[in-house]
Amino acid sequence: MRRDRVTWRHWEKQRPLGLTEAGALHGVTPQRRNPSVAWGVSQALAPQLASSVCLGWGGNRLNWLGPVITSRSLMRAPGSLPTSQATPLRPQSSNDLKAWSAGEGTYSGCCSQTPCAVSALREMNPKLPYVLLVGAALIIFILSCMLLSRGRRSPGCESQPRIVEKTGSTSQSLVFADLTPEEMVQVVRYLQGSLGVQLVDASRARPSDNCIASVDVQVPAKAEVLRFLDGGGARPPREALAVLYFGNQPDPNVTEYVVGPLPTPAYHRDITVQKYGGKVPYHRRPMLGSEYKQVGVFLETVAFAAAPTFLKEVFEYDGTNMVFQTTAPHGFQSGDRKSWFIVFQNVSGFFVHPVGLEVLVDHSSLDISRWAVSRVFYNGQYYRDMVQLESAYVQGRISVEKVRKAPRDGDFSSMKPRAPWATLFPLQYEPQGPRYSIRNNHVLFQAWSFAFGMSVNTGLRLFDIRHKGERVAYEISIQEALSVYGSNCPGGMSTRYMDGSFGIGRYTSPLVRGVDCPYSATYVDTHSLSETLSPSKRKASLCIFEQNLGSPLRRHYSNLQSLYYGGLVNSALVVRSIATVGNHDYVWDFIFYQNGAIEGKVQATGYASSSFLHGDGLRYGNRVWEHTLGTIRTHSINYKVDLDVGGVKNSLVAHDMAFEMVRAPWSPEQQIERPRLTKKVLDTEDQAAFRLQSKMPRYIYFAANSKNKWGHQRGYRIQITSFAGDHVPEASSMERAISWARYHLAVTRRKEEEPTSTSIYNQNDPWTPTVTFANFINNETITNEDLVAWITTGFLHIPHSEDIPNTVTVGNSVGFLLRPYNYYDLDPSIYSHDGVFFTSEQDFTACEINPIACLPKTASCLPNLPPFTYDGFQNMSRL
Repeated sequence: MRRDRVTWRHWEKQRPLGLTEAGALHGVTPQRRNPSVAWGVSQALAPQLASSVCLGWGGNRLNWLGPVITSRSLMRAPGSLPTSQATPLRPQSSNDLKAWSAGEGTYSGCCSQTPCAVSALREMNPKLPYVLLVGAALIIFILSCMLLSRGRRSPGCESQPRIVEKTGSTSQSLVFADLTPEEMVQVVRYLQGSLGVQLVDASRARPSDNCIASVDVQVPAKAEVLRFLDGGGARPPREALAVLYFGNQPDPNVTEYVVGPLPTPAYHRDITVQKYGGKVPYHRRPMLGSEYKQVGVFLETVAFAAAPTFLKEVFEYDGTNMVFQTTAPHGFQSGDRKSWFIVFQNVSGFFVHPVGLEVLVDHSSLDISRWAVSRVFYNGQYYRDMVQLESAYVQGRISVEKVRKAPRDGDFSSMKPRAPWATLFPLQYEPQGPRYSIRNNHVLFQAWSFAFGMSVNTGLRLFDIRHKGERVAYEISIQEALSVYGSNCPGGMSTRYMDGSFGIGRYTSPLVRGVDCPYSATYVDTHSLSETLSPSKRKASLCIFEQNLGSPLRRHYSNLQSLYYGGLVNSALVVRSIATVGNHDYVWDFIFYQNGAIEGKVQATGYASSSFLHGDGLRYGNRVWEHTLGTIRTHSINYKVDLDVGGVKNSLVAHDMAFEMVRAPWSPEQQIERPRLTKKVLDTEDQAAFRLQSKMPRYIYFAANSKNKWGHQRGYRIQITSFAGDHVPEASSMERAISWARYHLAVTRRKEEEPTSTSIYNQNDPWTPTVTFANFINNETITNEDLVAWITTGFLHIPHSEDIPNTVTVGNSVGFLLRPYNYYDLDPSIYSHDGVFFTSEQDFTACEINPIACLPKTASCLPNLPPFTYDGFQNMSRL
């Protein structure tokens, strides 16, 4: 026998190999044995006849080669045949061999010496060999068919007709739809031809140019939309909102225009003063990518040129191995545009590779040639400019802390796995196809329907959310993501990032199939026009999927009185986008449950921001690498939730508990402490504004004017999950720009002139905020009014060594739930098609009694997985 080939001959183990064992070698394990099926030649023909099985290794597969009959089988009991006397009988035809072998490769040649076997059999009985051959052939055929059928690939999953309740027209949802690329192009052409000024492409614009910063959809007023959706009114005109920077004029400013009607614009109107109460000063404009590039060029060609010796000897600077990260806001008072730029090694994950150098650049002038260095910081010391730093270094008056040069992959900051790929992780799939449908921007899932969109500034948002055909919310949207940092370095200690200013939607990133979302999710492309004259497509930047959460939504096992089980799998629909804003990655989810609940959730990951570790740095975070301080920061997320519970007009009601002392009626000498329900209607905005660390009623809900079957006001409860750190002290000069973060929850009257809790212009001028949320709260009555809940959730992050290389989402997830509270007469999930119920008296293995029992049949298909693609590195291609 050749030793370079793996060959199995079970008679070497001196016992017959049954089908169960042989199948196990082939990856097949029979679950039951059928007494009517012969499992070996000895069982099929005679007790004296032992059978053997020949398995050969061919190519990359273990092949089933069928039973082998030995001439000594007639003379010895099964299992007692000596190896030396084995005389295998093998099939004579090549077709038989092909039938036996399920795989590729060659026959192992383990079954030979046929003539000897036949001769021995003829000596005992002339007819017996023919009987044995016929029986063996029959058994070989049966076993081969069984094994080939077991090894056959399962059929692909086929979609089944969906059971979807009627929840409204999909075409109506287009009133909320994002602009199409064609509409964006038409808006740009109209503005270029109608404003009478030259518009430079923002990607190349200088501060002294005029340019289009962004174009987005202008959502119509709510009253107009409801007349269209509910009252049979005319469809509101489709319009765009364009933000323009006018730097090339005597009074530089930012102007917002509404342009319409689309798709063929014919008018524009300036809404800046109407929206903000005055013009927007030019210094409040968010920085364009072109301005960041221009500052980078200034640092490399002007600032760094003043300290060549220091940079060469301390950092081995070669013009390519340093990168910069900006901070914000830019200064200490209105009109300032001075930014600290933190210097890092230019490697993968540079955010955790600070080198100790930070430069304050005054770029307030519209003339780039007048930009200047205002201050320099290195290793705990401040210098007037780079010239002074160079002079101090040359004279030996600087304490130098050399940082080990990191390789290009970042070493400890590399995201490359430290372990090889192993066993595949679990996948989820839909054995009968998706149970949701998407048409344009409209989604249907069981009793749910809603429209979705992606704002350039604030990201993912939902409109016209309905359950069982009834609207429960008009709008649910992200408003802002704020992070406030601490450090003993200037860049870190002055940072208050308001990510809406940078663009949560603009920086929505393409999703990786199977990691960012389930592999079989539906992936949706989004389009935006920001800092360019042409639309950009971000492929697969939004995903929608149904997810089995692996636990019951509800269940009960009864072993008292009657015996039964009832339960419902917790399967929910998820709408997700992920925004990467600088070092932070935010996973934004809206989740729809079968009991009528909606969850808004954000999970934070990405790289931790860091400062250079020096002096008393450990007061402001933890050391996470040799020279790296993971700096403490708070994260605060604000949402707008416009609930319409049983109609537009709602009131806010609080329920809670209190203990009361009572005498036991049956034993008056004894006291009982019993909890009771407390109720309060919150009549004014002041009463409905709950400070961040104050006690808030545990049950607080929007109440409708209608009642359920049991006489209770129908409602939707707001339940918040948050681990927020402390808010910036209200005495701070910039606090009013982020005053929404004062409140855990604030409920106000809905007003068209108060569409958002903040503004993209607050980042660069927080000292004179364009929008001040605190002004929304002015003690107006909120009883039986159209109300909006402004929800703030967040967490305190103190980076630690396990944040290297990346912060994980586990434990960094916060959000809110909107839950029916007496809205229905009973739990609506009882009408779910996924429910399971059976009693002890029923056959719970029958499909008609228990659908779960059918899973081995109904879910035995293989998912039709599309090929893996990723466009994240070409996501800025122009259309």
